[in-house]
Amino acid sequence: MFARWLPAAINTRPAEWSRAAIGMALGTLFSVWVCAQLFGLEVALHLLGPLGASAVLLFAVSSGALAQPWSIIGSYLCAAVVALLIARVLGRTLGSACLAAGMTVILMCWLRCLHPPAGGLAMTLVLADPASIALGWQELAPVMLGAGALLACALAYNNVTRTRYPKGTVDSPAVVLGNATQVADPSITAADLKQALAEMEQFYDVAPSELEQLIHAAQGHARRRSIGEVLASRPAA
Repeated sequence: MFARWLPAAINTRPAEWSRAAIGMALGTLFSVWVCAQLFGLEVALHLLGPLGASAVLLFAVSSGALAQPWSIIGSYLCAAVVALLIARVLGRTLGSACLAAGMTVILMCWLRCLHPPAGGLAMTLVLADPASIALGWQELAPVMLGAGALLACALAYNNVTRTRYPKGTVDSPAVVLGNATQVADPSITAADLKQALAEMEQFYDVAPSELEQLIHAAQGHARRRSIGEVLASRPAA
């Protein structure tokens, strides 16, 4: 039971940690600086927490579904609209802030743009500073400007440092099937997956043991599908 609390080893090298750390710092600095130029430092600093959290995902876990362009743009828009609406209707209280975060999660799931920092952003916008409150609905502008600036920095920095972003669709390799009785596919283990992840030199937010379970489950479904196709193709007696 206690072993479950131990963290899994990160499947990246220190060079990747440094690359992500520098990108996160530069991206956050750039997005906050851009907001400060147009809306003032007080408003920009109020967005520092959510933008910094988003930067961790965009630069350190750029291959994950939570860090893709639509995730940050869509989630920030959802959080801003929900938070400003609830703040106007229910006031700026702790309960309203928590309600805004919960409704933001539902909306993000529906629009397929789940991005964890947006939950914190919704709370931040409800419990805003006086300068942000004075903007009213115009607070959408600095929020989206910060998200756009951070995304632009991630697109530039990740690709310049040879980390493909955004994540594209990966084509499945062509498989040539021979005599099924003569070829036996080796079982993939967690150790094999761990070694493969290390060779890719990027951090993927999934444990090798979870990947192993997923692959074995998929292999079971594939076998059942293949057996069904073979039985269906046999001529009736």
